[in-house]
Amino acid sequence: MDKIPLTRAGFDKLDAELKHLKTVERPAIIRAIAEAREHGDLSENAEYHSAKEKQSFIEGRVKELEGVISLADVIDVAKLSGTIKFGATVALVDEETDEEKTYQIVGEYEADIENGKLNMQSPLSRALIGKETGDSVEVRTPGGVRSYEILSISFK
Repeated sequence: MDKIPLTRAGFDKLDAELKHLKTVERPAIIRAIAEAREHGDLSENAEYHSAKEKQSFIEGRVKELEGVISLADVIDVAKLSGTIKFGATVALVDEETDEEKTYQIVGEYEADIENGKLNMQSPLSRALIGKETGDSVEVRTPGGVRSYEILSISFK
């Protein structure tokens, strides 16, 4: 199996979610199921069915997180330098609109575009990897081709 690259912050976030699910959510849902069972006929008990559905979701997420954590390759981004690669924080300017954006290139389990975490498999990340400050890149997006200039690269 392939290792899953994660930053330290990404690993810690997934690990904290796993601990929360196991120590808070799982016991709470077990109590909710027990309470719902006490209300009698399970075939018509909406609380019971809802709690079982939530339990199924929690158990699925626990298995997923355990799998990711077991395959994690935690990369110390602060030790990296040079061209753009996994972990780099990149400041870009859209050459058409002059809009500036900053993204950190991360793995799929950390990706969160709303918070500037860009999946390393995305078209923009793939176009940026290997480039340097001052380079221009063209990226084919669903909205057409976009051009960006790289303003800065940092590893923090």
